[in-house]
Amino acid sequence: MPVSSLSSAILSHMRAINSIPPPLPRSLPSLKVSKHIDYGQLNALCHMSGQQSSALNILSAHDKYIKQYPKIFLQKKTRLPKLSKQEGTRKPSEETEETQPQQSDNDSHNIAVYVKKARGGHTLYGSKKIEEKLDEFIAILKKLPIHRTQREHNIVWKMLKTIPDLASQLTDDNLKTLSKNVISETWVKGSTVVGNDGFYVILKGIARPQIQVYENLIEENGSTASFIPQRFYSLISSDDLKNTVLAEMHMPVCDLMLRPWSTFGTLEVTAQVQSELKEYSVVTEEDCEILKIPAKNYAKLKLEKTKLENKQIVKLIHKCPYYEEWPTLSIYELVLLVKWKRFPPGHVIVESGNIISFVAYINSGHCNIYRNIVGLLKLQSKKVKKIKKLVYMGQLKKQESFGEISVLLQEPFPCTVITGDEVEMAVIEDKDLLELDPVTQKLMLQTAKPTFGHLTDVLVVCEDA
Repeated sequence: MPVSSLSSAILSHMRAINSIPPPLPRSLPSLKVSKHIDYGQLNALCHMSGQQSSALNILSAHDKYIKQYPKIFLQKKTRLPKLSKQEGTRKPSEETEETQPQQSDNDSHNIAVYVKKARGGHTLYGSKKIEEKLDEFIAILKKLPIHRTQREHNIVWKMLKTIPDLASQLTDDNLKTLSKNVISETWVKGSTVVGNDGFYVILKGIARPQIQVYENLIEENGSTASFIPQRFYSLISSDDLKNTVLAEMHMPVCDLMLRPWSTFGTLEVTAQVQSELKEYSVVTEEDCEILKIPAKNYAKLKLEKTKLENKQIVKLIHKCPYYEEWPTLSIYELVLLVKWKRFPPGHVIVESGNIISFVAYINSGHCNIYRNIVGLLKLQSKKVKKIKKLVYMGQLKKQESFGEISVLLQEPFPCTVITGDEVEMAVIEDKDLLELDPVTQKLMLQTAKPTFGHLTDVLVVCEDA
């Protein structure tokens, strides 16, 4: 049988490649094992699904499969931080004891040294930077106030705010004004410092009170009350604190040593007295640097503050409708009697039918006016019942006044006044207003009008539904 040309070609090709060895076998690529799959649980899941599908119904096999499925995923193990090993306590050697700095004689009376030992190395004043700031503070106070820069004035102001006895009784604005006139005085050991003319703060050194009599920095009511600087609190027992209203304190002098940042003196201008018991004097036990705030500067500050408040009161009264035509001299007579008061929202100032106890000039906020309306309610039993109800009538707003007629004529107030929000008022109490001269009282009666006095009593008749 003849062989075709294609077959012969294939046969010749097979004979030609018969001598060539076959290619080497290739290995399959290895699969990466996932770190998040538990293959043991996955294998168990596959076998369970294959067996259970024929033995149990489909619903039971599905539930079992769903419960087992989350177990094939590996959970991350929480690793707790390692606990550092506690180092053994080192025993101090003789060399370390010798290398410790010796206590200087200047620090023998410095309480910071003893606080450092008691607290394990923390000083009362902190690092050396604090001491450097104190030296800078004293250097600034040594300058005349007129020669200080604005930065130096701000440093003095910030330091005054850190003194509790000042910050607790004076506002930041007052301290800022006083800081522009404070000075530092140097007193040698054994000097007697009399604090009647100002308020003093010890910056360096220690002193001993000569007489244990102190007063509050500010005596608004003129009554004398004992004053113990805050630096004394740790040195005085609780029983002694209960008796601080006494003018004299019978204590050992050694228990009341004044150390840095202790205070004494007063900001009230006191008259020169002969009795030494009236003096706020201390004796320096060593050379001291003492800050002084002159009482005259505080008196000047109070005077300027009073003038500013009086101008504000005059402006407020002048803008009230009843006082627009008043002479300024008559208004100044009212200014001397004014006191400032604040009332919260919803506060009842006066109820209808009562005599108000003061005249008020609203500086901020507003008051709501209500009127008692008397009504007759017809009942189904043909009887009539008398009822009262507060009805809103209007508002008293900023720069309006009320209460003049009720106080001067002792007449019941026709309305109920309730604050609508927080209200600030300048008030004159009835006892002060009744002591005014007859001309001013008559002028007030001529210009003032009853609050909502044009309203008359209304009788409303309504039927019960």
